[in-house]
Amino acid sequence: MSRDTVSNGIANANSKSVRFVDVQAAANRIRSYVHRTPVLTCEAINKRVGCNIFFKCENFQKSGAFKFRGAINSVAQLSEADLASGVVTHSSGNHAGALSLAARIFGTKAHIVMPSSSSEIKKAAVREYGGVITECEPTLAARMSEAARIQNETGAVLIPPFDHAHVIAGQGTAALELIEQVPELDMIVAPIGGGGLMSGTCLAARELKPSLRIVGAEPTGADDAFQSKQAGKFVPQLSPDTVADGLRTSLGQLTWPFIRDEVDEILLADDLATVSAMKFFWERTKVIIEPSCAVPLAAIIKRFSEPTFKDSSLERAENIGIIISGGNVDLQALPWSN
Repeated sequence: MSRDTVSNGIANANSKSVRFVDVQAAANRIRSYVHRTPVLTCEAINKRVGCNIFFKCENFQKSGAFKFRGAINSVAQLSEADLASGVVTHSSGNHAGALSLAARIFGTKAHIVMPSSSSEIKKAAVREYGGVITECEPTLAARMSEAARIQNETGAVLIPPFDHAHVIAGQGTAALELIEQVPELDMIVAPIGGGGLMSGTCLAARELKPSLRIVGAEPTGADDAFQSKQAGKFVPQLSPDTVADGLRTSLGQLTWPFIRDEVDEILLADDLATVSAMKFFWERTKVIIEPSCAVPLAAIIKRFSEPTFKDSSLERAENIGIIISGGNVDLQALPWSN
């Protein structure tokens, strides 16, 4: 398939639109703003799956998620004129909080369009960081339309949650750090929502350790990346239904080519398995993670327990890195308390 082909309304953009040098530049640019997050291991989890898993804890990142990396990298490159106009985005949660914090650091205003169904704890974080929330219907069309209206009225710079070169480069710094911290990795796994984290992960992994197997993880109720990969063409996310609220977004024009060309495999986990993995992680590590973060662990536990596992390339992985994407959880609405 030609990279210039347009399929289902989305261009198969050249993956070189963001390069590893952009990830390196982002790492240097944001070093003084972000945490170099720790890597956690857990003997109980390793025993459960039969290999070593290294968790890159972006739940300890500023704003509570990896999203701060892309947000601060984007805002840090704005001109004085752009900063005077403010920034705008649409996001269900973590990018909203991350951009609000980045805007506050650089002294600019953040207009945040959030679906009415967004987590209350994530809305509270946006307000705490100084973001101005405009709620909309919980559809992608409504989010984009409202963000465009605000952009037209205010002149604010649009910084989307994932389909943006500066955002992708910033997100790639998480994998860059993980590979530096654990050079013996055989595989790296990240959740896929809009694909910004996975795209940045591909850039870092392919450059720093080409032998690394790159694996994505999705909920069965929001598996557009899996379907797209299987079909060899972009399949849009139409009606996501999953507890993993951070993974309900469809892939973008910049992120789809990375999934198509660089991701070796996409694993799936249903909500029951995801909630079980999330609870298991909380109990054994005493660390809070979101449902979206539990999807990779749930998918790996499921795959390693399958009778056909010995036919899988995963059998060869002894050291697996998982990017824990965030820890912004509403403790009054835990998924296992209903």
